Amino acid sequence: MASTPRILVTGGSGYIAGVLIRQLLAAGWQVNTTVRDLQREPALRQLLGAQRGAKKDQLRCFAADLMLDAGWAEAAAGCSHLAHLASPLPAGVPRDANELIVPARDGALRALKAARDAGARRVVMTSSVAAISYGHGPGEHRFTEADWTDLDTPGIPPYVQSKTVAERGARDWVAREGGGLEFCTVNPSVVLGPVASADYSASVVIVQSLLQGRLPALPNIGFGIVDVRDVAELHWRALTAPGMADERFIACGGFLWLREIAAILRAELGDQARKVPTLTLPDWSVRLLARFSPLVRNAASELGTMRHQDSGHARDVLGWVPRAPREAILASAKDLMALGVLAR
Repeated sequence: MASTPRILVTGGSGYIAGVLIRQLLAAGWQVNTTVRDLQREPALRQLLGAQRGAKKDQLRCFAADLMLDAGWAEAAAGCSHLAHLASPLPAGVPRDANELIVPARDGALRALKAARDAGARRVVMTSSVAAISYGHGPGEHRFTEADWTDLDTPGIPPYVQSKTVAERGARDWVAREGGGLEFCTVNPSVVLGPVASADYSASVVIVQSLLQGRLPALPNIGFGIVDVRDVAELHWRALTAPGMADERFIACGGFLWLREIAAILRAELGDQARKVPTLTLPDWSVRLLARFSPLVRNAASELGTMRHQDSGHARDVLGWVPRAPREAILASAKDLMALGVLAR
């Protein structure tokens, strides 16, 4: 396999990364991946189906932290491609936005520098629609890759800030110091879909919370949804298609209100969705609770806002066609039930 490409996929234990790595291994690519602690390597290999045989030799794991220089050069050595997926995604709201901004920005730059120094040609970085569609006021909006989140708007959530700063910083660095790197980003909306283990993404907590009945009622909020399998597929296409320099691809299967997600769960899962709320939470009560909770405060800023994130560019340029959000929602729900995490 000496002639097959070698790629560094950062954040190998991540939700999207796991699906992408399986796809790369199946296609015969040599894969380097990073984890913060090599003690996680055996479990990761088992999860990826790379603990024995040819795929064991195809996959190499390296210890590297977004906040430290150590390990990045070794991880990138010999790689012609980089898929940078590692980035902090918390379930809660940090007190200081820099807890997310600094590792997201500095980690991206560490990965980029390592890839450039190793002679890599193509970089696909996982950004987010968070870097595109915030800070534009309430109401209904339509966004394309030409749009950027306005960080000068008060109250931008820390996660949104981190994704925007990291992508802008990466693009600026590539333009200034990237040399021959061909750089593009994939900007997913909320990522749902199959769940391979109990170590799942914070985005899947949305479905988990509904099924567990953690919400007494449903606030008037919504978001774009995309299936994790489709996000990995878009990364794959961006890694292998010609002419990707400076490209940007929104990955979204469609917008749904939280009440519509709840209705899908109740309609498809019957008694298994008995705890899913049916009542709507009035806007005034959300705003009242927002005075006491940072998490609710983020929700209050979203009330009634409909963000349509247009994936037409990915369809036109790369032939990418996403699944319907319903399929992603139900895949998450069924796997969460099968894993037994809903009883927690």
